[in-house]
Amino acid sequence: MKSEHSVGAVIDLRSDTVTQPTEAMRDAMARAEVGDDVYGEDPTINALEALAAERVGKQAAVFVPTGTMANVLAVMSQTQKGDEVVVETDAHIYGLEAGALATLAGTLPRPLATEWGHISAAQLESVLRPPDHHYAPTRLVCLENTHNRHGGTVATVEQVDDLAQAAHRHGLRVHLDGARIFNAAVALGVPAARLAAPADSVGFCLSKGLSAPVGSLLCGDRELIARARHFRKMLGGGMRQAGVLAAAGVVALEQMTDRLADDHRVARLLAEGLTSVPGVRVDMARVQTNMVRLDLEREARPFADLLRSRGVRVSVIGARRLRLVTHRHIVPEHVSIVVETFKTTLRV
Repeated sequence: MKSEHSVGAVIDLRSDTVTQPTEAMRDAMARAEVGDDVYGEDPTINALEALAAERVGKQAAVFVPTGTMANVLAVMSQTQKGDEVVVETDAHIYGLEAGALATLAGTLPRPLATEWGHISAAQLESVLRPPDHHYAPTRLVCLENTHNRHGGTVATVEQVDDLAQAAHRHGLRVHLDGARIFNAAVALGVPAARLAAPADSVGFCLSKGLSAPVGSLLCGDRELIARARHFRKMLGGGMRQAGVLAAAGVVALEQMTDRLADDHRVARLLAEGLTSVPGVRVDMARVQTNMVRLDLEREARPFADLLRSRGVRVSVIGARRLRLVTHRHIVPEHVSIVVETFKTTLRV
């Protein structure tokens, strides 16, 4: 069988969601002790939830199939229908979750544009309105760390603290979409729990850079998670003997977080290599974790199709913008191949 790090015919840089489970995960899944999770009787899920809560410094956690479900449960558990939720304009929870904020949570998003993906305390306070029955009451602020659409940019501890403190001063709650919070923690050299500390809720994914096949966790205090379990059942997220899946998540948290630094190093090498390609512009300041966002002098979609035909898969995120994401299946040996493929394809 081909090694997980071998340089094969296809180099898939579309997302870190394409990662395959490790052999240790497959073994753990095969041996997992299971029970009915809706009754709270799956010991492997219970162990994963306890571990997840500990890793981000919260009282409790609930295992859900996806990051989108984690986010909508966080909103449903902390708002009422008709409430306003402050989000960043390019936030995943706002633009890439099929309208769940409005359709499922029944909330009104209030998008704020930023340069790097991170709402500041001053920016939040500048848009808060006085109490008035004409307005939807603002209840929740959502932040994203790392920020997907801004190229994997990281909000610092100070930025997260300042925003959360401002929100709490005005009686608002804070949800952290930490789908890649461990990437942010590794990049900053701080524990994930420190980044999550000021947030009332935090969700993170197991199935991205951590390589588990499926699953996310929503974490918070016990009361919030009890409400989230109710809404999880409402949305069809009660998965019964899902300890088979949770077993991979335990391995992910125990073995896969520190190695994210390797993905960051490869992303940097890739970005540096692509800066030498005519017709490609990379903002190196945004290459902070495992993503490379680049702009082209030509249309992105047909160019991405050409790359795919030559064995390199990337994501199109704008008319002339691509995103490349490194993960454990992408190693330094891939960089020169990708750079050369870009060069030859741009000549077509």
